[in-house]
Amino acid sequence: MGESKRRQVALGDQYGQDKRVVAWLPLTQRQANDFYRWTTRGAWIGIGAMVVIWVTVRFIGPALGWWTVQP
Repeated sequence: MGESKRRQVALGDQYGQDKRVVAWLPLTQRQANDFYRWTTRGAWIGIGAMVVIWVTVRFIGPALGWWTVQP
């Protein structure tokens, strides 16, 4: 009997299913990795948006404000 067949017999119904992060939490390892990947991507998008807003407020806003001020 090969290793795969032995593992299938040993695991029974659990064979081929994703492993859970914690036994009492219905969250698989794949779902945890997907969540980590999405939150990391979202954080970088947020950082990029914050930089764009900061540049706009700090440099572009004052540069455009000189012609709108009435004497």
